[in-house]
Amino acid sequence: MSAQAGDSGAYRELLDTYGRRLYGYFLRATGSHHDAEDLLGEIMLKLVSKLAKYDDRGRFEPWLFRIAANMVRDRIRRSRANPAPASLSVESEAGTSRADQLLAETGSADDGLLAEEASERLQQALLKLDETTRDMILVRHFGQMSYKGIADLFQCPLGTALARVHRGLKALRRMMGADYESD
Repeated sequence: MSAQAGDSGAYRELLDTYGRRLYGYFLRATGSHHDAEDLLGEIMLKLVSKLAKYDDRGRFEPWLFRIAANMVRDRIRRSRANPAPASLSVESEAGTSRADQLLAETGSADDGLLAEEASERLQQALLKLDETTRDMILVRHFGQMSYKGIADLFQCPLGTALARVHRGLKALRRMMGADYESD
């Protein structure tokens, strides 16, 4: 692998190939654009040091997403230990509140709040799943990983990966449906 030899062009190619998928995975796993950006930066730094140890006889994608999944678990554990207060009135560096940003992004405060509420419901439903099933769903749908890649990543048969993702999505639909019916 050229990137292992220190080829910066090959390293950029890895970022182009996997960056968007990793960001999508990180965003859904953490529920935060800020955390997703931080984790994407961290994994790129980790790649510089860990790529030399990568055995290219294995599959790169599952190896990369295993590192990503471990980083997410660490971030979630740290955030549970030190929760940060959230507020729509806190001003950003640009001097605008989160509520103003939502209004500007969506054109309607109601639309922005509804989208944020739906995202929060999904995040809460995901947290109710067991960790392995949640991770499998996240790498499949937000990391765009194939079922074969998921089976490799979690070291399980392909049928097991398919079944767990399917059952997990079914459980999510049930939970999300119950949330919407209770409103």
